[in-house]
Amino acid sequence: MFVLVGVLALAFLALKAGNLSTSTFNKTYPVVTRFDNIGGLKVRASVRSAGVVVGRVASINFDDKNFQAVVTLNMDQRYLFPQDSSAKILTAGLLGEQYIGIEAGGDTKNLAAGDRIKLTQSAIVLENLISQFLYSKAADVKDTEQ
Repeated sequence: MFVLVGVLALAFLALKAGNLSTSTFNKTYPVVTRFDNIGGLKVRASVRSAGVVVGRVASINFDDKNFQAVVTLNMDQRYLFPQDSSAKILTAGLLGEQYIGIEAGGDTKNLAAGDRIKLTQSAIVLENLISQFLYSKAADVKDTEQ
C-alpha cells in the first residue's frame, strides 16, 4: 500500500515538474494563431486568460509563404472564447517563460475546432527593446553635441 502511494506521489511530482497539469488530460479543441515573432515560446507553453491556464501550445511551425510562425493551441473544452478574441505572447515576470495570453472579444459566436484567432500581438524581445533604447540615447547625445 505504501509503495503504491509513493509511486502515485512520484508520478504527481513528475507531472508538476514537467509543467503538466490535470488539464492536459481534459478534452481539447485546436485553435490556430499566426505571429510575426514568437520569441522564446515553446511547445507545451501555457495559454492563459485572466491568469488561468485554459490551454497549451500544441505545435509551432513556420509558414514559408507568409514568413510567419503558425502556432496551434489546444484549448480546454471547458473554456469557450468569442471568435473575435485576441492572442498575444507574454512573459511571466521580467525574464520568465513565455506564454500566450487570450483576451476575450465580444462576438456572440465562439471559436470552434480549427478556427483561427486573427488578432495577434507578437512577442516583445527584450534585446530589441534595449538596443532601441541605446540607439535613441546615442542619437540624443549626438544631437546635443551639434
